[in-house]
Amino acid sequence: MKKLLIYLKNYKKECVLAPLFKMLEAIFELLVPLVMAAIIDVGIVENDISYIIKMCLIMILLGIIGLVCSCTAQFFSAKAAAGFGTGVRHALFAHIQNLSFSNQDKIGTSTLITRMTSDINQTQNGVNMVLRLFLRSPFIVFGAMLMAFTIDVKSAWIFVITIPLLSVVVFGVMYVTIPLYRKVQGKLDRVTLSTRENLTGVKVIRAFHQEEEEVLSYAKDNEELMDAQMFVGGISGLMNPVTYVIVNAATAYLIYKGALQVDLGFITQGEVVALVNYMGQILIELVKLANLIVLITKAIASGNRIQGIFDIPVGNPVKNDCIDTATVDKDEMVVFSHVGLTYENAGAESLTDISFCAKKGQTIGVIGGTGAGKTSLVHLIPGFYPHTAGSIRIDGKDISSYSKEELCNKVGIVMQKAVLFAGTIRENLCWGKKDATDEELTEALKIAQALEIVEKKEGGLSAEVTQGGKNFSGGQRQRLTIARALVGKPEILILDDSASALDFATDAALRRAIAGMRGQTTVFIVSQRASSIQHADQILVLDDGELSGIGTHEELLKSCETYQEIYYSQFPEKQKGATNV
Repeated sequence: MKKLLIYLKNYKKECVLAPLFKMLEAIFELLVPLVMAAIIDVGIVENDISYIIKMCLIMILLGIIGLVCSCTAQFFSAKAAAGFGTGVRHALFAHIQNLSFSNQDKIGTSTLITRMTSDINQTQNGVNMVLRLFLRSPFIVFGAMLMAFTIDVKSAWIFVITIPLLSVVVFGVMYVTIPLYRKVQGKLDRVTLSTRENLTGVKVIRAFHQEEEEVLSYAKDNEELMDAQMFVGGISGLMNPVTYVIVNAATAYLIYKGALQVDLGFITQGEVVALVNYMGQILIELVKLANLIVLITKAIASGNRIQGIFDIPVGNPVKNDCIDTATVDKDEMVVFSHVGLTYENAGAESLTDISFCAKKGQTIGVIGGTGAGKTSLVHLIPGFYPHTAGSIRIDGKDISSYSKEELCNKVGIVMQKAVLFAGTIRENLCWGKKDATDEELTEALKIAQALEIVEKKEGGLSAEVTQGGKNFSGGQRQRLTIARALVGKPEILILDDSASALDFATDAALRRAIAGMRGQTTVFIVSQRASSIQHADQILVLDDGELSGIGTHEELLKSCETYQEIYYSQFPEKQKGATNV
C-alpha cells in the first residue's frame, strides 16, 4: 500500500492544506464549550441578556468559520483522492497491458477487473477520509482532554482513563478485521468471475437450459460473500456500542464528580457543562475514528491487492544477443531450435523439442489434432509466452534481444477469436498502423477479402462497430481482423485458425491474395483444414506437443502417418483413389 502513495506526489499541496483546514475547524470546535460555559456562568447567572446575545453571536461566528474551513478541507481532500485514484487506475491499466500472457492467465480476468474497479475505489475513499479525519479526530480527542485539564484537574483524569480504553477497542478491532477484509475481497473476485461468465455465456446457458443451475451457483457464491461480509461487519459493528458504553459510563461519572465539585465550590455549573460537552466531542470523534479505521482497513487490504499486481514483473528479461551473425543465413526469418514450452503450474510440457526453419517469403502451414499445441507454437513467435527450453531466432537475432515494441512491429497476428472494438471500421484497422492512409486500408481489405463488407456498410470506413463487433457476422469479423493485421505490412504474418468461419471459396481467395503480396512476408497458417495449408512451402504436423512431421504436402502424404490421418479423414475419396492405384 505504501508504494501506491507515490501517486499523491502531484497533490502535495492538497495533502497539506486538507488536514490543515480540518485542524483549524477542530480548534474552533474546541472553543465552543468554553463559550457555552461563559453563557451559563455569566449571562444566565447574572441575567445579562446583552452578554448572552454577544456570546451567541460569537458561537455563530465560530460555526461559520468552521464550516468554511471544513468545506475547504473537503475540496482539497477530494481533489487529492480523485487524482490519486486516476493515477493508480491509469498506471494499473498500463501495467496490465504489459503483463505476459502467462501472468494474465495465472491472475484471471475477474481478479483484474476487481482490482481496477472495487479495489481502486476503496483505496481512493480511504485516501479521501484519511486526509479529512485522520488528524482531526485524534486532535479533538486529545485537545478536549487538555481543555478539560484547564477547567478542573481532578475531573479531567477521567479523560486520561477513558481515551486509552477506547484506543484499545478501536485498534483491536482494526487488528482483527484487516485479514478478514482481504478474504472478503477474494470472495468478491469469485462473484465477479461468476457474473462475467454468465453475462458473456448467456446464450450457451440458455441453449443448454442451465439457467437454474447457474442461478444456484451464483447464489452460493453470493451467499459466501454475504456471510463473510456479515462476519467481519459484525466484528466492526462491536466498535460503536462498546465505545458508547465506555464514553457514557465516563460521562455519568463525570456528571457525578462535577456535581460534588460544584457543591464544594471548586467549579461552576457552566464548567461542568463544558466538561460534559468535551466528553461528548470525544464520543463523536471516536465514533468517526472507529468508522474511519474500518474504511482504512478496507483501503489497506485493497491497496495491498493492487500492489500485488504491480509487483508482477513485466515481460521477459532481455538477454544479450550472443548469436554469431556471421553464421546466420540472411534468408532465415524464424528458427526454432529444440524449443520447449511449459505453462506455469502445468504438470507437463505443452511443446517438446520443436525445431524448424522458416525462410523469408515462405508460407508455413501448421496442422494437428485438437490440443496438439498449434496455437502454443505460434504464440511463441511474438513472445506472448516465454519458451522454457531451446532457442528462438527471428531475423537472425535471439527473440529475447527484441523489445516488445520491436516484436509487435515485426509480427502481425490474427487470433482464433476475432475481436473488434467499439468505434469505427477505420479506427479498428488503424490498430495495425496508426497513420495508415485510406489507400493502405483499402489494399489490406482487398487482400483480406473484406472490401465488399466495408462498401456495403453505410459510411464505408467510418461505419460504426459495436462492442465486440456484434453487428458483423463471424466470417466478417475474421476478415476484418485479418485486414487489421495486414495494414502494418508485418514481416511475419500469423493466421491462427482465423479463417475457420470462411467458406472454401473465400478461404482459397484469401490464400491466393496473401501469396501474391509484395515483399518477403513469412506467413504462418494454423488450420484444421488440410486444404488451407496443402500448398504451403512447409507444413508442420504437431501431435501432442511434438513435431511428428515436417515437409510439403506430397512428402507428408508419403511419410507422416498423423498427416495422412488428418488429410484422408477430410478427403476420404482421395484415400480410395490412392488405394486403387
